[in-house]
Amino acid sequence: MSGILILTIIFGGTILALAIIGSTILMAIKILKGGLSQKDQKLQTDEARMIQEIYQGLSRMEGRVEALETIILDRERKDQTL
Repeated sequence: MSGILILTIIFGGTILALAIIGSTILMAIKILKGGLSQKDQKLQTDEARMIQEIYQGLSRMEGRVEALETIILDRERKDQTL
């Protein structure tokens, strides 16, 4: 029984090693070939634009939150002095 287990481990390890080597070779070929296709470049550009819009929106929201905090703190100070 231990012989079958050892054979299974060796066979599985060999398959795993071949898969890793094969995928590494494919990635190297893709990198050397020129990287992204036009479709992938367009998707990447759109993705970058969306991330920039989200960042700008969050920056504006941060400003609004700070303004609201200032208004609330001013009202609390005004209420405490009365």
